[in-house]
Amino acid sequence: MNRKNTGTVLLVDDEPNALRVLSAILKEASYNIYQADGVDRALEIVSAENIDAVITDLKMPGKDGVYFFNYLKSNYPYIPVIFLTAFGTVDSAVTAMTEGAFFYFIKPPDYIKLKAILAKAVEQRRLKTEIADLKSRLESTYGFSSIIGKSPGMESVFRMVETIKDSSSNVLITGETGTGKELLARAVHYTSRRHYRPFVAVNCAAVPRELLEAEFFGHERGAFTGAVSRRLGKFEEANTGTLFLDEIGELELSLQAKILRAIQEKEIERVGGNKKIKIDIRLIASTNRDLAKEVRLKNFRADLYYRLNVVQVKLPPLRERKSDIPLLVTHFIDKFSQRENKAVASVSPEVMKVFLQYDWPGNLRELENVIERAVVLAKREVIGIKDIPGEIKKGIKTGTLNGDALKPLKEMELETVIKAVNMFNGNKSRAAQALGITRKALYGRLKEADANLLKKTEGWK
Repeated sequence: MNRKNTGTVLLVDDEPNALRVLSAILKEASYNIYQADGVDRALEIVSAENIDAVITDLKMPGKDGVYFFNYLKSNYPYIPVIFLTAFGTVDSAVTAMTEGAFFYFIKPPDYIKLKAILAKAVEQRRLKTEIADLKSRLESTYGFSSIIGKSPGMESVFRMVETIKDSSSNVLITGETGTGKELLARAVHYTSRRHYRPFVAVNCAAVPRELLEAEFFGHERGAFTGAVSRRLGKFEEANTGTLFLDEIGELELSLQAKILRAIQEKEIERVGGNKKIKIDIRLIASTNRDLAKEVRLKNFRADLYYRLNVVQVKLPPLRERKSDIPLLVTHFIDKFSQRENKAVASVSPEVMKVFLQYDWPGNLRELENVIERAVVLAKREVIGIKDIPGEIKKGIKTGTLNGDALKPLKEMELETVIKAVNMFNGNKSRAAQALGITRKALYGRLKEADANLLKKTEGWK
């Protein structure tokens, strides 16, 4: 029975036996493998094939692993690189990791650990590629790439935007705070026939009450104390384009009546003036309130509600689109890593588990803020559980957050050597061959074992 391909991996090593052993192990894990015995051949393969991850020796004749890594970083930045190195070149591997390498192992590697790390690398590559493809598709199909999502709820939103983008009908965007209502409003505008015209946004909750009317409709010189010159309001600024009224549910009733008249008559009067000014705008409003309920409570005018609610687009909260969280996390990490000039690449599996369990009351804005903070404070390439605010971790069971603790490399290497010897029933020659090292080197590794581990080798021939 054919197993699903796990990913495509390029192995680069000048030792044929090391290539053969690692290739066999990874093929058993359903990876599609390409092999190169040097960097020149590796460059040919990476330019011709869709490689998900690279595992490369660090020291090789001619062009070495660092050269290849720098080439990939410049030309294929989404391909993660895992280094294999001897004891004497650990410093070079550590330096490479600070510059963006995914991981490094001392030869011979712990193959179980290597497969786990490789799976993370391939998943990261898949997510970054998916985001790039999604942005490209959204840009070509819908004209906006700043909204990330592939969940059924977001696909429904995208289809609605495509349907209504060129309509002149008013649009009401509903959704909780932080779900991206203004981003969606901009998407509607910039994919419409009015995309070359003004887009003017007003946060109805942020404008002082006494200035609201002048903010919307403008004022004439001398209309009130401090009005030393004529000023255009937001309706006039948005003429021929789109006016976005964010959190329209915060408007008091008296101003609601004036906005309704402006929408119905397609004309306004500046404060302190008596001239009718014709306007041609497409109106998009948003709210985090239940406006139908506000109408029943007499807090919002029914006639304005029906005027605004010609087409309603509801943005789902993040807790209802958790399948989008890995994409969003990768997107925000890339965004803030570039801004901060850091090599942060991903979050640990434990962090992702917390993110998927958390309800995100602040929605996208909260997730973005958490990632921004973590990237700014990060001292390594993977965001760990200690980098996440305490309130996000509440409710997570004790014991599930410590899985990213690493063993010392010496201990990991020794365990791998012993596993190999056990696998071949004590036959050191076959174990050394499988590990890609000499029998003498194998004996040297075993001599470094402590008393407890040495007991496992008693009786071997």
